[in-house]
Amino acid sequence: MVKIGDILMLEPKYSQQKEKFNCMVVEMGPGCVYTDFPINVGTGKIAFLMDGTKFKVTFSNEGQAVYVFDSEVLGKVKGRIPMMQLLLPEAETFVKIQRRQYMRLDVTLDTAIHPEHTEFTPFRALTEDISAGGASIRLLKGTNIQSVSQLYLWMALTLKSGEIHYLRLKSKVIRIDPAKNDVQTIMRFIFEKQVDLKKKGLRV
Repeated sequence: MVKIGDILMLEPKYSQQKEKFNCMVVEMGPGCVYTDFPINVGTGKIAFLMDGTKFKVTFSNEGQAVYVFDSEVLGKVKGRIPMMQLLLPEAETFVKIQRRQYMRLDVTLDTAIHPEHTEFTPFRALTEDISAGGASIRLLKGTNIQSVSQLYLWMALTLKSGEIHYLRLKSKVIRIDPAKNDVQTIMRFIFEKQVDLKKKGLRV
């Protein structure tokens, strides 16, 4: 199930600190995967994890199903890039998470969209909704982006405590639905006009 290019989210199993780390699979091995050095989601800095550290690993496949499995750091490897070796158990031990467990929130967030390579010019956009499994992004007309494009989504999340978390998420465009955006725009226009008319004392 796991393949090169997949993004893994690591959560330490035996730690009092609620930390999360993101890393990308760069090589496969027998019973293991090799990833780039993980990024601490909270600080945005590279993390150097100790050998033997045990994790709960979450990832999604091409079908957008989400899976969880147990792993641990097996070691560090010097190659073309510094790599971390992670234990990869048998796929039969993976636990599938139902997508409905991810609550979707209608919220507008300022985001930056960057290509994986140079497929398009980076641009800013706004989210329409977001969940732990994905987001709906409002695009301007003429935006040069295609379905199934690989890209990086940058956003800043401000928690109630005042903490600001800067996220860099490797993502994939599932679909582009211009008709949906048009309908939502029309519905919003009608709603706003109805509110104006009610304020003026007119029946609608």
